[in-house]
Amino acid sequence: MLLIYPPLAKPCEAPAGIAKLAGALRGHGLTSCSLLDANLEGQLSLLGRQPPADDTWTRRACRTIETNLHRMRSPEIYTNPARYQRAVADINRVLEQVGLAQHLGLSLANYQDPTVSPLKSADLLRCAEDPEHNIFFPWFAERLTRILEDTNPKMVGLSLNYLSQAPTTFAMIGFLKRIAPGLPIVAGGGLITSWLRNPAWNNPFARLIDHLVAGPGEEPLLELLGLPNNGRHHPPDFQDLPHNEYLAPGFILPYAASSGCYWNRCSFCPEKAEENPYHSLSADRVMDDLAALCQKTQPAIIHFLDNAIAPALMHRLIETPPAAPWYGFARVSPLLTDPEFCCRLRLSGCLMLKLGIESGDQSVLDAMDKGIDLQMVAQTLNALEQAGIATYVYLLFGTPTEGLPQARKTLDFVVTHQSAITFLNLAVFNMPVCSPEAHDLHTQDFYEGDLSLYSDFVHPQGWGRKEIRTFLDKEFKRHPAIVPILQRDPPIFTSNHAPFFALNKFQKTNEQERKNE
Repeated sequence: MLLIYPPLAKPCEAPAGIAKLAGALRGHGLTSCSLLDANLEGQLSLLGRQPPADDTWTRRACRTIETNLHRMRSPEIYTNPARYQRAVADINRVLEQVGLAQHLGLSLANYQDPTVSPLKSADLLRCAEDPEHNIFFPWFAERLTRILEDTNPKMVGLSLNYLSQAPTTFAMIGFLKRIAPGLPIVAGGGLITSWLRNPAWNNPFARLIDHLVAGPGEEPLLELLGLPNNGRHHPPDFQDLPHNEYLAPGFILPYAASSGCYWNRCSFCPEKAEENPYHSLSADRVMDDLAALCQKTQPAIIHFLDNAIAPALMHRLIETPPAAPWYGFARVSPLLTDPEFCCRLRLSGCLMLKLGIESGDQSVLDAMDKGIDLQMVAQTLNALEQAGIATYVYLLFGTPTEGLPQARKTLDFVVTHQSAITFLNLAVFNMPVCSPEAHDLHTQDFYEGDLSLYSDFVHPQGWGRKEIRTFLDKEFKRHPAIVPILQRDPPIFTSNHAPFFALNKFQKTNEQERKNE
């Protein structure tokens, strides 16, 4: 079995999906299971090219590319935000110029081809018919040919999670079908799941992809490979992945203690709209997994991938701190309003918590059924600040019950709590196509394409996307209390690299506490 994570996504941490599948397959005796992080390898291959350099910036970026890649893998640059930003900008410049030479919009986090829409099945089928058109073709044609010759897999699985991966995923599938027409192709991942969970789904890829899998893929793969399920839990397996080549100062261990969301009530949430069930591992099992994985991978940081880390797991992390610092998403809850609990959480290694606060207006939160109130949010932010835990706060503008007055309340809330908000993520609301709440609104196509994930809608208060962006650009982002928060956000890598900047503060605090003792 060959498991592939295709380009293009941020090349800073190992792909958790294919590692989880590998752990399950190897745990069932399939030792001939290979992993290919084509995203990382493909981007490094492009960065090795020399694009046309007609300006000083591009010439400098090309000249220093190896130095900057080395810096991104070293802790020192994360102590100097200005040097970090320049290194990221220079690496991205090389990739951008390589893409422009083929009329593409490339970055370290995105792939845009003006001739291909990942929302149109006809365009993706055309990518499969003409893989040579893809910028990664010279690399993956050689790499896939060689790996098929070396491993002779019985099946190939591709993990498609983001729209930015779709064009290259289909180009790779088309190439595989050309050189090994009898080789079964399986596709899964977050984007595939969203497509399949749409009630209007009508498979346009039946002649190209043999099997499409929604949700966790372990059991479907075992069944396709004819392997009886032994009923045991198997942790992820990262052994085939290039631990030292990701753009991060050490290996980031991605780990999911659960799938779905234990709250699962928020209006307009894709998890709820797609009816993804909630499943969680016991805290004891999680700790056993982390102990074994940390011993094998020696991670710099553990990244919990859960939609929200369960309170029971937080308690367990406090009782038995893992062998590396950690971060992840958490729900605002009474537990996090307790300063003492948050201090113990920091001592367990918690560097940063990502919080989906969404709005600073209580009526908007109530309409979304968030299950939180602003007093609880304020107490949580203050408790985390006192404990020295960084916060990455997510705000959502343009939900049906929010207008300009409510958005300004969000602005006021952020300004009031500016010292406790380390990083900010600002998003404009998109209506999931299968959201049950869409029936109460006048909707229309958001983007042209049969694979669109979102619907446009007429906002009940006339608070359209243009008005929202004007407010964000001219009022919210320009507020003097908010400007420094936005400036702290690591460019391109955002929340994936933010904990490394929090780590420096964490280590200094611990050092000072030891001195005080």
